Amino acid sequence: MARCPFFDLCGGCEYDFTDAKYRKDKTALLPQIQFTDAPIWGKPGTRRRADFAFTDGHFGFFRKHSKDIVDINKCQNVVDEINDVLPNISKLPWAGSGSVLITKCENGIDVLITSGVPYFGTDFRNAVEKLPASIIRVMWNDKEIRKYANPEIKFNDKIINYMPGAFLQPTVETEQALRDLVVRHTDNAKKVADLFCGLGNFTFVTNATGFDIVGNGVKRDLFKKPLSAKNLNQYDVVIMDPPRAGAAEQVKELSKSNVNRIIYVSCNPNTFIRDKQILEKGGYIMTVAIPVDQFVGSAHWEIFGVFDK
Repeated sequence: MARCPFFDLCGGCEYDFTDAKYRKDKTALLPQIQFTDAPIWGKPGTRRRADFAFTDGHFGFFRKHSKDIVDINKCQNVVDEINDVLPNISKLPWAGSGSVLITKCENGIDVLITSGVPYFGTDFRNAVEKLPASIIRVMWNDKEIRKYANPEIKFNDKIINYMPGAFLQPTVETEQALRDLVVRHTDNAKKVADLFCGLGNFTFVTNATGFDIVGNGVKRDLFKKPLSAKNLNQYDVVIMDPPRAGAAEQVKELSKSNVNRIIYVSCNPNTFIRDKQILEKGGYIMTVAIPVDQFVGSAHWEIFGVFDK
């Protein structure tokens, strides 16, 4: 793969994933954790979702260390299906400023435009109507501009309606790798809780009870109202996949519980380390730690961890 022509201009990638030193350079960013397995590496060109920006008629990614936009109609790090429609999307009559989340779903492309401007003009609506049919839904904030079908995603053989802006792992391959790890380490547990479950990446395959403020689980804000140790004691295994802020309040309750195993999937090594220390003070031992290169080209690492008591 040739070096991306936008590298060093666009702020989308911190590292050149086509460089022979990419893995060595990114491995140097790993936190001081005793990892039990080698990293799981993502592949360039497999991202099924990307967050673009628009302002003053420009569409693309922010320039490095700037609020200026680098005009982009092709990205080497996303799947072909997104690149196929990027030229059309980039030419829309963009007014004002905001973000554009483009997601490849099972049955087509979903586009969510988020802007401080609550409306769009007739010219914009008319231009959206002319977009390729592979774009099955376009939304401006909470307003549908066009919809041909309900976007769907798939977790193994489970098909789920994709809610606008809902969390998804960035690639199907690394999502599957994480799901396989979770299944392997649930050890056929009889009763499993999936906290911060979202749309159910781990919920259905482990027959777990899901908890989240949004998604397909029990509606519960685990930041404001974490499950108590008493509630948690009914489960053999607890799975957690929180946002970048981690799950400090929930982890404090887990540290007081009798749950045999906690599986923690983290997209932020800093909050993972903080929460790890809380669990260890409660008597848990980290028995598995595997880094995952979820966001190829970025400085971010995902960590899969297992804690046993």
